[in-house]
Amino acid sequence: MQGWRVEMEDAHTAILGLPYGLKQWSFFAVFDGHAGAKVSATCAEQLLQEIVSNDDFKGKLELKEGTEIQPSLEDVNKGIKTGFLQLDEKIRGMPEMVSGEDKSGSTAVCVIVSPQHVFFANCGDSRAVLSRGGKCHFTTCDHKPINPAEKERIQRAGGSVMIQRVNGSLAVSRALGDFEYKNVQGMGPCEQLVSPEPEISVEPRSDKDEFLVLACDGIWDVMSNDELCDFVRSRMRVTDSLEMICNMVVDTCLHKGSRDNMSIVIVAFEGAPRLSEEAVKQDQDLDAKIEAKIKEIIAQPDMAEADLPYIMHMLNEEMDGFPPGGGITSKRSTIESILKRLRPSTTEDEDRG
Repeated sequence: MQGWRVEMEDAHTAILGLPYGLKQWSFFAVFDGHAGAKVSATCAEQLLQEIVSNDDFKGKLELKEGTEIQPSLEDVNKGIKTGFLQLDEKIRGMPEMVSGEDKSGSTAVCVIVSPQHVFFANCGDSRAVLSRGGKCHFTTCDHKPINPAEKERIQRAGGSVMIQRVNGSLAVSRALGDFEYKNVQGMGPCEQLVSPEPEISVEPRSDKDEFLVLACDGIWDVMSNDELCDFVRSRMRVTDSLEMICNMVVDTCLHKGSRDNMSIVIVAFEGAPRLSEEAVKQDQDLDAKIEAKIKEIIAQPDMAEADLPYIMHMLNEEMDGFPPGGGITSKRSTIESILKRLRPSTTEDEDRG
């Protein structure tokens, strides 16, 4: 979702079944671009191929039609890092980058799911979380300039951290692209002010695994790991549409005040919460109670034209049972719809105002 930004600079990837015989493997990624969309779009198109086709991932096999590979844990870890670094160098060589016409960059968070493991790779401040057994089990770490290790690298490269930004400008300390921060002579690609090196983690899969969430900072700026996991988990009981749940998350974050581009990918495992008739009925009952309470509020003297913030405040004060993690904000669209139906002329005036 573009949100309040002038341009949509995010990109994402979701691929079920990887090449070279890895039919039971999957790849998911979110890329949060800045200063343009070129790097994020290139990452979405090319990162997976750069990972699975390099020698560290596949070994010395010559890749051709029908080739099947069996990478070890070490192969995958090394291959992911090599793929990131190779892609960064490839982007650096693009004509618009060489000329300086394009100065864009992008964070990247990706997950490779194999039959036995989940591999996380993060570069920047997009984030992935794994929900297991009813709670947030694992999360990637954001790469911010104020992190001690990141700050130390920036300073060794001759840079500084001001107002929590690299040289007072860039809000992330690792990214692909951003080549104006990668020109320190005598230092390797992972020693520059901004590093393209991913932080890689591996989690063995479990029967208790519920779902993965990958999202850019437009989501995480307004929802914590636990809040988002709780909200997604609760919504899985009222709908089996992951697309609808993604839309609910984005709407909730927009209503919570996020002004950034927003991208989210949800991956459900076999252990994910199932659609529940009881949960669906509870959600329907909640909507009915919200409507009854709104009718009660606007029927009071001087309350016929009460505005949306006041009505939401009253509902929050007098009701409970709102979706975990989302609270009353996650029901704002429902509340707006009820108000528009109950007093269409007033709501239209509010929309125009």
